[in-house]
Amino acid sequence: MMAVEEQPALPLNFAPRLGEADFIVSDANRAAFEWLARPEAWPMPRVVLVGPEGSGKTHLAGLVAARTGARVIDDADRGPDAEALFHAWNAASADRPLLLTARTPPRQWPHRLPDLASRLAATPLVSLAEPDDTLLAAVLEKRFADRGLRVADEVIQWLALRIERSFAAAGQAVAMLDAAALADRREITVPLARTVFDAQLSLEW
Repeated sequence: MMAVEEQPALPLNFAPRLGEADFIVSDANRAAFEWLARPEAWPMPRVVLVGPEGSGKTHLAGLVAARTGARVIDDADRGPDAEALFHAWNAASADRPLLLTARTPPRQWPHRLPDLASRLAATPLVSLAEPDDTLLAAVLEKRFADRGLRVADEVIQWLALRIERSFAAAGQAVAMLDAAALADRREITVPLARTVFDAQLSLEW
């Protein structure tokens, strides 16, 4: 019998839900969420929001901008040049504050502009931590929902107990299971998750 080559699942782009109700608050990010929600209490109309990849920086910054009219510059640690950041910092005002998002604190950014460095050093820094158990489970559920997938609670709990407690690991786990389910034309279940992650462990070893 002639072997039939299996058609691989095509990668898809998914737009995450970024509404106010879609931002998940837990003890891991509550302090940052509440502080950013009160720009009138900021010591200056500028703030740097730092957090790991996938931690919701862009989502949270967008909510702040919608409420306050703040100018948001995402990925300030790797995006705009130093001159652009310098002018944006100087242009910030109470009417239009500046919110920068980054993966690392300003002292680790690769720019070489002393005037900008001194300004950023004086800018309030707000951090988002890696997820706690509650947030990790909620993030897994949201990542599946962003892809139009509904999975049983037992799958979420199985994953939350086994993957690394990080936003990156949550995103990778969801992508792996979605790809496996598409390739095998199966629903996402605990047995599928076990198969996928057992295979991953075998590859790592």
